[in-house]
Amino acid sequence: MKKKLKKYIKEIITFSIFMIIASNLISLYKSSDLNDNKLTNTYLELLDGSFYSQDNNKPILIHFWASWCPTCKLEAKNIQYISENFQVLSIAVKSGSAYDVQKYLDKNDLTYYTHNDKNAKLASMFNVVAYPTTFIYDKNKNLVFSEVGYTSTLGLWLRMWWASY
Repeated sequence: MKKKLKKYIKEIITFSIFMIIASNLISLYKSSDLNDNKLTNTYLELLDGSFYSQDNNKPILIHFWASWCPTCKLEAKNIQYISENFQVLSIAVKSGSAYDVQKYLDKNDLTYYTHNDKNAKLASMFNVVAYPTTFIYDKNKNLVFSEVGYTSTLGLWLRMWWASY
């Protein structure tokens, strides 16, 4: 019985390591086509009609997501946590009206700044074709990290911390 249990645990660990490596390689491949230009001034209309203007002395995380994306929903709490400690701008892509997006945010207790990219114009400017996609820029507006797919809270926090220096 103990041998079988050890065997299953070993197989689960091996499979998990393989999946982590594979998902990181896929993310790296998917992010190779993303726009890696320096970030221009970020001044976008938010859901409430106000305008978001980036604090130029801090790094920023720009997160593209969609309300219909299951992976985005899993990652949303990670983005929420990061937004409480760092500068975050989320971009809801093809997720309906401003009312629909706000309803989604309220339902999921999400309070980060959000721009509604109804027609995916902003997403296409960044060459985003899969969701979620996250960009992290340093205080000099240089892209330091990009990620396609799910990212853990710890992974995001470490990247934002790194971008701060």
